Order: sequence, then structure tokens, then C-alpha cells
Amino acid sequence: MFIDSDLCYIRPMQKTNLKQLSFDEFDGFMRELGWPKYRAQQLRDWIYKKHVFQFDGMTNLSKSDRAVLETRAMICELELVRQQRSTDGTQKFLFRLSDGQEIESVLIPEEDRNTLCISTQVGCTLDCTFCLTGTMGLLRNLKAHEIVDQVLWVLRHLEPGDLLTNIVLMGMGEPLANFREVTEALKRLTHPKMVGLSPRRITLSTAGLVPQIKRLGESGLNVNLAVSLNATTNAIRDRLMPAVNKQYPLETLLRTCRDYPLPPRRRIFFEYVLLKGVNDTEADAHRLLRLLKGLRCKVNLIPFNDYPGAPFGRPDDEIVLRFQKILIEGHLTAFIRKSRGRDILAACGQLRTELTTPEALV
Repeated sequence: MFIDSDLCYIRPMQKTNLKQLSFDEFDGFMRELGWPKYRAQQLRDWIYKKHVFQFDGMTNLSKSDRAVLETRAMICELELVRQQRSTDGTQKFLFRLSDGQEIESVLIPEEDRNTLCISTQVGCTLDCTFCLTGTMGLLRNLKAHEIVDQVLWVLRHLEPGDLLTNIVLMGMGEPLANFREVTEALKRLTHPKMVGLSPRRITLSTAGLVPQIKRLGESGLNVNLAVSLNATTNAIRDRLMPAVNKQYPLETLLRTCRDYPLPPRRRIFFEYVLLKGVNDTEADAHRLLRLLKGLRCKVNLIPFNDYPGAPFGRPDDEIVLRFQKILIEGHLTAFIRKSRGRDILAACGQLRTELTTPEALV
């Protein structure tokens, strides 16, 4: 409690949300409490390793210390609004944030891995015409702890014996348009004394924000980079991704990718959404070979995932296979990404919450 001399009343001291604290800020909070520094790591372990969010459960702290934390701190958690399970086992989670906004995350199980696709914005700042999320517009950026919270929630609720092996920043939003909060989240996800995931297990996908790609390369975070390419000419990319391509056209983007400081034995992933009759021709495949020649890269071909009212169609399987065959024969590593969770709108480009305007919160 403290007295506000201007208004002449007593206001309760605001509690600190421990999940909002960076690694170093935990140490600062210990100093505020007059506690030894090692207490900070005890709290980090409970939150990030053991996923305990109630102070009563932190049994290596004394009862008096836990009582102090009850009065001075809190540990917020995402509110699960809806959980859907696809026929292929994919799960989609709709989470509500503290201000009432909502985001979606997707857990994709496979034989040898469990991949979690997380969001970095409520909506998206870009206007890619094939993406359902883009129709929301941007409502706001997520904070670092809200990005990490998606991972912590899933870790806490995994089935016994299951492991979370991979994280992809491919959910709602353009990660590099929220650079500061996303990079802070990545620090927490990879720090050995916080979540502790290997950077090799994390992939960040961008539509191609060139200055931020350069900053990411200089950050030392060493996560995997995926670039959403989707076209082999500026004319088509202007149509599909107008906001980003008019600012950073293909030649600028690919020059930046060639200069990107890749760790040894790592490659850039290029994502290419195949749209029927738009960018799926043999000529497109041959142009893609020429554009990527000499780059240490892999190509993920993604047949368009349809949704109600979509302005594009999904190519026939033989068209997709022919496109891949041309790339492979040209000595380019190319995979066809199997769409997961399409029946619950959980596949690539299908995420969109029902709450889409600030007025809807009222």
C-alpha cells in the first residue's frame, strides 16, 4: 500500500506478473523484495520448467516467502476458450488474453515429433490475399510473455509421455513486425534456465520484412528462418502479397536471404503456397529454380488450404507433383507439406478468431 498525496487516498500496491519479467528482471524483483539472487532461479524453475503457477505449490519456498509472493506478485495464465481436435489428431486452441482479445495456436502431432504453431499478433499487419488471418487486420501485437504463454500452456497440458519437440512461429501475425517482443520471447524459449528449447527446434516464418530479417541474423538467436515466397515474379507477388512486396520486391528479398548468416549445416526454408492457375505452372517452377540457384535452402510446397469465401482454389494433386518434380530434377530440395487440421480451419493460412474488432469486446 502507498499514499497518493495528490489525490489523498491509499491505493493498493500493484502486483507484478512474474511471467512478464525477463531473465534479468527476475533478479531485480528479488532485490526489491530483499531476497537472495538464487531465489530468482527457483521461481523461474517453477514457472518455466515445472509449470506451476500457484505459489502454494512452490514447496522449496518457506510459507512466509510464499505469503510475500501472494501479496506482491501473480502468475497469469491464458484462458482456454475452445479446444478442437481434427480427424487427423491436430488440435486447435482458442485462447483469451487478459484484455479480452483472442488468439489461436495449433498442436500438430506426428510419429516422431509434436509441433506447436504459435501466434505473435492478434490478427496481422499484412494483407496477403490468400490468408484468412489477414482479413482480420491488426488488432495489436502480443507481448513476449503472451507468446511464450502459448508454449507453457501446451507443455502443462500435454498427454503423459508426450514431448513438445518443435515450435513454429507461423500462427496469427507477422512475427518480424513485432520484432522486439518476438525476439524477447525467443530468448525465453531458448534460455537454458527458462524454457530451454534448442534454437534448431524453433522456426520463425516471415513474409519478407528485409530490415528485420537482417536484424534477426545479427541477433545471435540462431533459430531457423522460413520465408513466405509464393511467387516467382513481382507482378504476381504484388497481387498476392501487396503490402510487403511493393516495399521489398523479390530481388531485394532474395539478396538479403543470400547474405543471411546461416549456421553450419542449416538452410533457409522457402514456403510456396500453390494457388490454382496463379503460381503453379511449369514456368513458375523453372523460374523458382533460377531465383533460388546457389542458395542453401529447402522449399516447402503448400497446396492452398481452402476456407469459406476464399478467392483462390487448390491445385490438383498432379499439378503439385509436377511442380515438385521440376524442382527436384533441378537439384533443389522440395517437400510437399501435408495439410493438417483442415477440417477445423487449423491448417496454414486458415487461422482467424471470431472476435475481430474492438467493438466486439464491448
